Amino acid sequence: MSKDFLDRDRLVGSVKDFGGRGFHYGIDTLGDFRKFILRGNVVDLAVGVVIGAAFNGLVQEFVNDFIKPLLSFVVNVKNFDAFQWSPYGHIFYPGRFLGAFLTFLITAAVIYFFVVKPINALEDRYNRLRPKKEEAPTTRECPFCLSTVPLKATRCAYCTAQLPPADQPTAQVPG
Repeated sequence: MSKDFLDRDRLVGSVKDFGGRGFHYGIDTLGDFRKFILRGNVVDLAVGVVIGAAFNGLVQEFVNDFIKPLLSFVVNVKNFDAFQWSPYGHIFYPGRFLGAFLTFLITAAVIYFFVVKPINALEDRYNRLRPKKEEAPTTRECPFCLSTVPLKATRCAYCTAQLPPADQPTAQVPG
């Protein structure tokens, strides 16, 4: 056997080994990708984006078919998109921008009044009905100097007095 044949066989074996590792890595990555896609918040986000895009198209058509003709009638312009304004020799076409701006305002208003406000109201109602947890105190007063010290402290950081353990009631200070 020639040396060239052995080198080629070793090269093919290492390529196969590399390909096998790459294949297994790809399969593992697909498993992670599947876990990522099947998480609830990713699916909810995708549904929200699709519905938002459909709603945006609906609002754009409403602005183009109803609002712009009304504005054209008020401004006395035949085509609102071709409306021109030419101060100082420059020509501006504000009709399209006004249409996009109206689309944005209507979309934002609908989202605010029909999504944000109801969710905030539900959260407020839920938070009012849910009982508040009483948090355990983390500090206490030193009975000698009346400064605030951590609950587990055995000496006061200010007057260096020996403090009773936190679970025992503080004794009366001799006066």
